[in-house]
Amino acid sequence: MTEKEVCLEGVSTELKFFNLINFQIIMTSFIKNLSYSFKPQRFLKPLGFIVIILLHTQSAVAQLQKTEPPFWFSGMKNPELQIMFYGKNIAQYDVSVSNNVVISNVTKTENPNYVFVTINTQNVAPGELTFSFKSKNKTAFTKKYELKPRRKDSALREGFDSSDMIYLLMPDRFANGNPNNDSTPDTAEKADRSKPGSRHGGDIEGIIQHLDYLHELGATALWSTPLCEDNDERGSYHGYGQSDVYKIDSRYGTNDDYLRLSSELHKRGMKLILDYVTNHWGKHWTLQDMPTYDWLHQFPGYAQTNYRMTTQFDQNASAIDAKMCMDGWFVKSMPDLNQSNELMLNYLTQNAIWWIEYANLDGFRVDTYSYCDKAGIAKWTKAITDEYPYFNIVGEVWMHDQAQMAYWQKDSKIGAIQNYNSYLPSVMDFTLHDAFGNVFNEDKHEWDKGIIKVYENFTNDFLYPDINNILVFAENHDTQRFNQIYPDIRKYKMAMALVATVRGIPQLYTGSEIGMKGDKNQGDADIRRDFPGGWPGDANNAFTKAGRTAEQNAYFDYTAQLFNWRKNKAVIHTGKTTQYVPENNVYVYFRHNDKESVMVVVNNSNEKQTVKTNRFAENIRNATRGKDVISGQTFALENEFSLDAKSALILELE
Repeated sequence: MTEKEVCLEGVSTELKFFNLINFQIIMTSFIKNLSYSFKPQRFLKPLGFIVIILLHTQSAVAQLQKTEPPFWFSGMKNPELQIMFYGKNIAQYDVSVSNNVVISNVTKTENPNYVFVTINTQNVAPGELTFSFKSKNKTAFTKKYELKPRRKDSALREGFDSSDMIYLLMPDRFANGNPNNDSTPDTAEKADRSKPGSRHGGDIEGIIQHLDYLHELGATALWSTPLCEDNDERGSYHGYGQSDVYKIDSRYGTNDDYLRLSSELHKRGMKLILDYVTNHWGKHWTLQDMPTYDWLHQFPGYAQTNYRMTTQFDQNASAIDAKMCMDGWFVKSMPDLNQSNELMLNYLTQNAIWWIEYANLDGFRVDTYSYCDKAGIAKWTKAITDEYPYFNIVGEVWMHDQAQMAYWQKDSKIGAIQNYNSYLPSVMDFTLHDAFGNVFNEDKHEWDKGIIKVYENFTNDFLYPDINNILVFAENHDTQRFNQIYPDIRKYKMAMALVATVRGIPQLYTGSEIGMKGDKNQGDADIRRDFPGGWPGDANNAFTKAGRTAEQNAYFDYTAQLFNWRKNKAVIHTGKTTQYVPENNVYVYFRHNDKESVMVVVNNSNEKQTVKTNRFAENIRNATRGKDVISGQTFALENEFSLDAKSALILELE
């Protein structure tokens, strides 16, 4: 053993930080424990080696700047795990791993700052692995990596379904539970509530503090817009331009806070849905130094999408138009991710699975689903549902034709014509939302106007492979606010009666339940106003009955009564639908199963109407009366009954 090797012995390659004070401590200890007589000429040489090695170790370890996923889980159905290591010239090293774990592939790209290492975790117990990075057979540095145990029956988790009511909120605009994190040193945009489009300070703590409010309202699942870090200089409050997809934005809290939110929801029997973005990022850290040129869609650089999602399946579409839909950027500040790049697709897949496992999630809502590379997004979706067969994912397919939307649902017969299956369990009923946009102002019955629009929406239900697994809603964070269109609580009640009783999964957007307005024509910030009472000093606190105005309580009480009634109604969750062609702008339909039947009557006329019941004999059968679930009033069904203008009845048949 040479003098150099003697000096190297015992020097830890795990040393990450080294300063002068530590150096002095080490040197003092070294000198005190010299077992031979002090001879300067003998001491200085090894001392020099120690300094060189310590500095070299510091430099080598500093090369490793990112490891993603930061940890993983033992016992996954798919045992292959691809870990991305990032650091200056890291590709120069050979990589090995401890515990007899098999490295099945090492991928190095044109960028020497990345190395992608795939290991097989099959039958590997939870615990710590050590990755060694070597040059010329000598270890430059190591990296500890943990495989955590999974929760019991994690793979069998059940996602949200038609028994749920999903409450959608934007965390920055809901409630400020911790004013200390309104602005943080590691993020660019600072809080300024005086500006509608700036950060306002809402956070995870604010959500947790008001979960009982959501429970009281009848919500059983929470969909929050993205909570991962969005470090854009402005407009970052919406969260769709993410800069780090493994980290909760510090202005919302921490990863631990998000786990606490998940736990608090589950304590209340509620579910957590993460808003996942597969199509684009913001200033994500990899975009500052991309692993490959085609990590993004390049033209080179930016080109705008044409937003024509029909080109994804139009057999007559030109290749350039289809390309500009899938590959074009949604907006200039959101670089478009290339899901046809296997490294990118695997990164997105593993990140999604990591969040499910880590945060104990119950579902995803996927933003701009139909703008993605259609083959790539199908692989992403299938990988997740293969790992979690009962997990639910709803995709934003913002189209205006039922056949076009049904194309994107799993096992679609329409998609099968082109040998395409997205594997996406759920889509959003945008055509019903379209009808809601004007139908309640159409007071007179006409061939193609009035409540017939709602009826016609359901005539195409046969196109969907799983009609109970579609999301129904009157508004969301991207649309005109319903109460802005209709500042009339009667029309709100009609819409909610429909949302709560038709097939599918109802979704409510924050503030609907207190009559909140907002004009999209004034900009998106206006439809994303702060929830009153979420900030200290708010004059109106709509989170409490005493703090709400009389009008707000009228909205809230109706909504809460309706959706709490719905919670235990299997006939609404999974029953069949029989609908009748509207007459005099009055729409009647039944939800029924072998045990019970519910009759829904919606009078969209601006006049009181009489409903003759003999026409509905095939569904009324032997029932003689129906009890309205809201008022408790009983209606005789033998002959006829009256219904007020612009009103709805939900009658449980007796």
